[in-house]
Amino acid sequence: MPKVKKSPEIKYGIEITKPHSKEMYDHNDMVSSLMKKNILKSWKVELDKLGDDDRYIMDRDWDEDDLKSECPNIVKLQKGICWSGYGSGYTVQDVNDEFLKELDMMAFWQLEESYDDMISKGLVEKVKDKVGRTIGLVGFNK
Repeated sequence: MPKVKKSPEIKYGIEITKPHSKEMYDHNDMVSSLMKKNILKSWKVELDKLGDDDRYIMDRDWDEDDLKSECPNIVKLQKGICWSGYGSGYTVQDVNDEFLKELDMMAFWQLEESYDDMISKGLVEKVKDKVGRTIGLVGFNK
């Protein structure tokens, strides 16, 4: 009996191939850029909240217990990007620097996983295309 050829998987109008096609990489570059902008926007909002009470916030110790009570979303965002916590000896500036570096270097698969988690926690908005449809990265099994 001959094998039945599977029909190609199409997502966001893009045929999913292995290895990834140029079209898939281009799409993922565009979507990851939007995801990172949304994460950075949320991060800056949380830093601004802390800065409202303390203009020297960047020199302040990164104390997760204090931050969780004052501004819990900043700790959730940090852990969503850096995947670890920071304790005594780190300043808000130290964590900010690491956060920005990690966000910039995130692999697509890691960004996809982290972003979905951040959406479910209400930390970031869904990414939408120009006509308002929710979009995501392609080529990763869910």
